[in-house]
Amino acid sequence: MPKKLVLLFTLLIACCPALFAAGLSEPASVVHRGQLYRVTHEGKTSYLFGTIHVGKDGSYPLDPVVTRALLDSKALVIELDIRQDAPFQLALARHGRYADGDSVQHHLSPATLRLTVQALARAGLSLQSVQQYKPWLIANLLIGAEMEVHGYQRSQAVEYALLAAAKSQDKTVRELESAEYQLGLFDTLDERQQEQYLLENLADLADGASLKKSTALIDAWNSADAPRIHAVWQTATSGDTISAGFMNRVLLGKRNPEMASNIERIMQQDQVAFVGVGLLHLVGDDGVPQLLKRRGYQVEQLY
Repeated sequence: MPKKLVLLFTLLIACCPALFAAGLSEPASVVHRGQLYRVTHEGKTSYLFGTIHVGKDGSYPLDPVVTRALLDSKALVIELDIRQDAPFQLALARHGRYADGDSVQHHLSPATLRLTVQALARAGLSLQSVQQYKPWLIANLLIGAEMEVHGYQRSQAVEYALLAAAKSQDKTVRELESAEYQLGLFDTLDERQQEQYLLENLADLADGASLKKSTALIDAWNSADAPRIHAVWQTATSGDTISAGFMNRVLLGKRNPEMASNIERIMQQDQVAFVGVGLLHLVGDDGVPQLLKRRGYQVEQLY
């Protein structure tokens, strides 16, 4: 079994105010990462922080503003508790694998299969090792494998830094979604769409575009560069490809309203909550902050 897959890369990732949640002046030397919002409603508060799902070189440190917001919160809320492997494996078996006796060779054209075998070989994998995987899963596996070659690891994702801090502070950890739900979204692609999704990603891997897209998101997050973050979001959601359409319609368009509803529910339970979700969920007119604002919540971008 290959390592746990990186499911949401760039498919599926400003101005700084003088005062922050604790009312303290921010040191001029602080380097921000991601984006941070404060959401308030009827005396309840949530902090909304944009994450990325991979890390490098010992992971990314949390800046003091994020650390203080988490410290002031009663609970940490993330998309998934990524420490739990069993639910992931169950969902993978249900949505990412063909039934016994079936294989991907029966679902791809000869030309696509040939390109897939070549890409797998470049990643040091054999077709036999992934032949029960569906095309969307093979595409994501190859993206993850390329990222690992360049030093980016799922095991160093920002969520792990948040989880470690929450553990040291003895905080409750809540999930917005589940592995069953997230992997099930990819399984909604029909066979034609899955083959096209694979082909698009094979082309991006072959010409270096895949790595450029992923590192553009990581770099924009690492510098809290709002224009670059917006540019990455536009690239990921624009065009007539299956990948862009799926990102725009499903990975963001479907999930963002559901995340906003779940955050509303959590704010009714916890006086103060810190919510960490993938950075691209925070961008655009239909990003989570704007959806909450339209529902009557006060939303302030802290940086």
